[in-house]
Amino acid sequence: MRLLSYSTSPASSPPDSSFGLVSADGNGVVDLKDRLGVADLGALIRAERLGDAAAFAAEPADHALADITYERLLANPAKIFCIGVNYGGRAAEYTDKSDAGYPSVFLRFPESFTGHLQDLIRPPESEQLDYEGEIVVVIGKSGRRIPIENARHHIAGLTLGNEGTIRDWVRHAKFNVTQGKNWESTGAIGPWLVPIDEIGDLEQLQLQTRVNGQLRQDDTPATMKYSIEYQIHYLSTFITLQPGDIIFSGTPTGAGARFDPPIWLTPGDVVDVSVPEIGVLRNTVADEFPEGSSHAAPETR
Repeated sequence: MRLLSYSTSPASSPPDSSFGLVSADGNGVVDLKDRLGVADLGALIRAERLGDAAAFAAEPADHALADITYERLLANPAKIFCIGVNYGGRAAEYTDKSDAGYPSVFLRFPESFTGHLQDLIRPPESEQLDYEGEIVVVIGKSGRRIPIENARHHIAGLTLGNEGTIRDWVRHAKFNVTQGKNWESTGAIGPWLVPIDEIGDLEQLQLQTRVNGQLRQDDTPATMKYSIEYQIHYLSTFITLQPGDIIFSGTPTGAGARFDPPIWLTPGDVVDVSVPEIGVLRNTVADEFPEGSSHAAPETR
């Protein structure tokens, strides 16, 4: 079962947004908004009713996948956690080799992410737009101080993310990455949510990121310093995890900043993040103000 958020008339204001599941033939979407009487996918997860969607898996499609616009998977998650420098070899990419013995954690805002097949936006203030392919965890059951051995029971499902970053803005101040991690529509999440009971061993998931078809990142959670289960345990120690909360579980080596010289994303680039058990998250890159537009880039200081 693959659940997604979408709109059918994005040009309207507001867009005609809904959610549903991919039809049995893989070519369409079965709308669930009216069938389940729930506003959106986030509300379904918060109500812990994800399993109710399975009853409509054999229904005929209401729309062709080719005719919809994929929206951000969860419109307004309450909490979006990101785990940094976690896969094997990532610490070696940094000059600071210190290790406090705990995960590196930062937060992102929903507006910093867009949906599958939508543009990643490069702002006029910086050319250093970078990609970070990730496995993304969506919490399905609330909990505080969750034991590692019980962590999987608190997962609704998995999706994919591109934790896009404006690199020079993460270095504006010491111990602070918030600015560079939260530019609007620099990252993406999707294309859909796969329930956790359809996922096997988390450590065997093969995460790959390609830019214009070139393989840039390739790893499995088996090399993580802090496993997905540990991340849930650790985060839930200091705050209650709620259904619909999101965890970006870390990115492998191979981001553009680590090349010599760095390779930044430019308009027209296509970024694919994939895990066979989940799918492919694809986004193109576009400038916020395309060349020749009437909008001038703001003065820099």
